[in-house]
Amino acid sequence: MRIAVGQFAVGPDWQQNLATCLHYMDQAISAGADLLVLPEALLARSDDDPQLSVNAAQTPDGGFMQGLLAHSKGNSLTTVLTLHMRTVPQRAANTLFAIRAGEILLSYRKLHLYDAFTVQESALVDAGESLPALIEVAGITIGVMTCYDLRFPELSLHLALQGAQALVVPAAWLKGPLKEQHWATLLAARALDTTCYVIGAGECGNRNIGQSRIVDPMGVVLAAAAEQPALIVGDIDASRVAEVRRQLPVLANRRFMSPILQTTAQKT
Repeated sequence: MRIAVGQFAVGPDWQQNLATCLHYMDQAISAGADLLVLPEALLARSDDDPQLSVNAAQTPDGGFMQGLLAHSKGNSLTTVLTLHMRTVPQRAANTLFAIRAGEILLSYRKLHLYDAFTVQESALVDAGESLPALIEVAGITIGVMTCYDLRFPELSLHLALQGAQALVVPAAWLKGPLKEQHWATLLAARALDTTCYVIGAGECGNRNIGQSRIVDPMGVVLAAAAEQPALIVGDIDASRVAEVRRQLPVLANRRFMSPILQTTAQKT
């Protein structure tokens, strides 16, 4: 299975951001990709207006999503990205979508809001209440997370135990002291925790680090971008996941259940 990861700097004009997404979709198709992962909160953003992302929020029948769906018709590419979707006036949900062939396969509202390092995402954004479902792309089972979710290993572990072989993480990882090291370390750690591939798509620009990566189940970086707009491509294989899980059976060897997994077990 071929993965493409696109990174760019989101601007204040949603139509221009949509055009960039469509451009990356075309590039991914030309590269033979089965899955394209784009960064977080792509609808609109401005360095001068921190509330623009939420104030510009749309609904699934708005121009941004309908443009993506129309462009996805007639091909088999699956695209994953997140957009702010309006909930009530002046509030939104940071919502991840997976789309393919003109349809929404999956939507997931970000569980862990970024209330850290002097930022308070929850001031304008409503947290999700449900764990994300899995999707299948070209024979690989995919789990999804959004940005700050990466810091919470219970979620990635839950997805792996549900059958995920690869985890995708759209992100807008803010710059700051040691933040690039955190991103690289956490991507590798979640790969090793779960023996999954981990695919992180990072926004670049003035405020965010970029540095999109494709990491294999042993924590090895297969492809990486720097701080500029880029499309990276890498191949992943279910047989590699099976091989690593034979060598490093951390999922099978677990003896303790995390709180999120206990809650899930109680509901089923």
